Amino acid sequence: MSGAYCTLQGLVNLRLLARDLPLFRPGRSQQQMLGNARSPFKGRGIDFEEVRAYQFGDDIRTIDWRVTARRLKPHTKVFQEERERPVMIALDQSHTLFFGSRLNFKSVTAAEVAALIAWATLHHGDRIGGVIFNEHELHETRPRRSRKALMHWLNQTEQMNRKLQLAAIVSKDIGAGLTRALRHIRRVAHPGTQIFLVSDFARVSDEAEQHLAHLARHNELLAIKVNDPLEQELPSPDYYRITDGMHNLTINTARPELRQQFHQHYERQHQQLQTLLTRYRIGLLPVSAAQPTVGQLGGPTRTTTEPASAGRSRG
Repeated sequence: MSGAYCTLQGLVNLRLLARDLPLFRPGRSQQQMLGNARSPFKGRGIDFEEVRAYQFGDDIRTIDWRVTARRLKPHTKVFQEERERPVMIALDQSHTLFFGSRLNFKSVTAAEVAALIAWATLHHGDRIGGVIFNEHELHETRPRRSRKALMHWLNQTEQMNRKLQLAAIVSKDIGAGLTRALRHIRRVAHPGTQIFLVSDFARVSDEAEQHLAHLARHNELLAIKVNDPLEQELPSPDYYRITDGMHNLTINTARPELRQQFHQHYERQHQQLQTLLTRYRIGLLPVSAAQPTVGQLGGPTRTTTEPASAGRSRG
């Protein structure tokens, strides 16, 4: 799909393209009800872990009789158990994403990214859940291995996406939604959860950084930054009228100093985000709203004959 808003049917259709996404490393278990991630818990699984001294309460069926006979003390085998890994997606639908200059608005691309990850997770046999948020609202779906739960989550995604409007009254505290979402995820995410953060990261507050640092110590995080080419470089030299739905402004993009300042501002923000994420060993994947989403996540590239949609910042 392309344009200013996503549709539930479009998000559902992405399930076929999500099967081949290389989001997860190949696992060992092929059983239908098991995921492919190694659990930090030790139990009676299929992978041998170690031999240790027998402890009260250990299963006597795991006693290693050869080591016991050699050391004259009971020893037991310990196995690495495979369990499904919970996956959580934090999907940003704030008004800073309600912008696009070519194919999609950033909010639509973010929704597509989240849907592709969700379908890929379900195909992989893991539990999928997450939060969808904007400046004022947050909706949570607990991780489940359920198509019905995923459909409910996609329906909420469409509803949140449809609430975006040009003339809406937006909170001046940019990034407040992301801070609230990270605070909530920190409270509900279990250790070992794989977390995908899908946002434009317009602003990362000090509190948000603290939550990121804590989550990174106990979970695997990937930040997916959705951007648009018009945020990086001004359009070709000319006079343009831009609007946020309430105010209008005309700019002359032929001024070299303006073009340079604009680009440097973007580069500075991007470098600050990259430095912050590197500090906590969080991966960063840039995704452009001007290109088909699935191809940027490593899947088969779609082709489209639909005309590109114009964003709100072009006159």
